[in-house]
Amino acid sequence: MKYVIMFTSTPELDAAVPAERAEEIYRRVYEWFGEHAEKFADTGAELQPVTTATTVTRGEGGPVVADGPFSEAKEVIGGFSVLDVPDLDEAIAIAKTWPMLDLPGTSVEIRPMVVDYSHMEQ
Repeated sequence: MKYVIMFTSTPELDAAVPAERAEEIYRRVYEWFGEHAEKFADTGAELQPVTTATTVTRGEGGPVVADGPFSEAKEVIGGFSVLDVPDLDEAIAIAKTWPMLDLPGTSVEIRPMVVDYSHMEQ
């Protein structure tokens, strides 16, 4: 089964992490991707900072383009990957080892992917 894992963090808390600590965590992140390489259907991507986001949303009279994220959450998605594992338990086990969980305000959101669209065929 395929799962998208989204890596979230809180920018204000990220900014407070000392440079040496951030470098050590990023080193562990690269190792983590190597350790789990066979479980990834797509290693995904790290995203540019949330300050670079542009959002298109519905407004009166049609779509509206706005600078920044639409979400009002304090956490932001910093990147994503696609796991291909037998079940949610294995996806959770892998997510629990995400090195950035050692930092405050971080999390990993796991969502199953829709891979079968046959119900939409006519």
